[in-house]
Amino acid sequence: MQQPMVSSVNSSLQPAQIAMQEKLAICLALVAGFVDATGLIKWKTYVSFMSGNTTQLGSAISSDQFGTMIISLTVIGCFVCGIYLGTCLSLSKLNKTKALTFYLVSGILIVYTVAANVFAIPAIPSVAIIGLAMGLMNAIVTAVGNQNVNTDFVTGTLNSLARNTAMLTMSNDELENTKYRSNAIHLLLVWLGFLSGAFMAHYALIIFGAWILLLPALVLLICSRFYKSNRN
Repeated sequence: MQQPMVSSVNSSLQPAQIAMQEKLAICLALVAGFVDATGLIKWKTYVSFMSGNTTQLGSAISSDQFGTMIISLTVIGCFVCGIYLGTCLSLSKLNKTKALTFYLVSGILIVYTVAANVFAIPAIPSVAIIGLAMGLMNAIVTAVGNQNVNTDFVTGTLNSLARNTAMLTMSNDELENTKYRSNAIHLLLVWLGFLSGAFMAHYALIIFGAWILLLPALVLLICSRFYKSNRN
């Protein structure tokens, strides 16, 4: 069976390949943070942070907030479907296009943006479409070198960062310390990427307004070029 795009942990990778994985992970985290903050501002819903949506769903169920329940269930379901589809695409022998998922996510963002500027798209279909796109994107990079990463799961990233830092502090083995230090740096940079994307979204909305999602679409298209060159 064909291997996922850049997803499995591989300690035999060359330094240049690991560096490229790191750059892609940071860029994807930046896109995830950017789109997530945009969703929070526009629709009061996270479109790539499902921990927050799960908390919101539980709270809505207990307080009979049916509107919040529907929108939370919708985005969670579409996000999960996106990860499922993205993983299936990366494993499929029929997928001959190396950067197909980049193109799909970018295309979804572009088509949605154009449509939203022509038609009034309600919040529920909006978060469904963008949540699906973020789920697809989540399957692109899941490892940097020998460290698993998740470009939009901030809690897991901080957990792994703290654990690797603790193991670096407690270990006396120089080889292990090198690995833990490298992992911690990778994870810190991914977290900073997500934070930076979320920070920029507010100002980008002021400047670009309804066309804001064209920015992450452009970033993904640029990333696809680097991804293809790294695979060749």
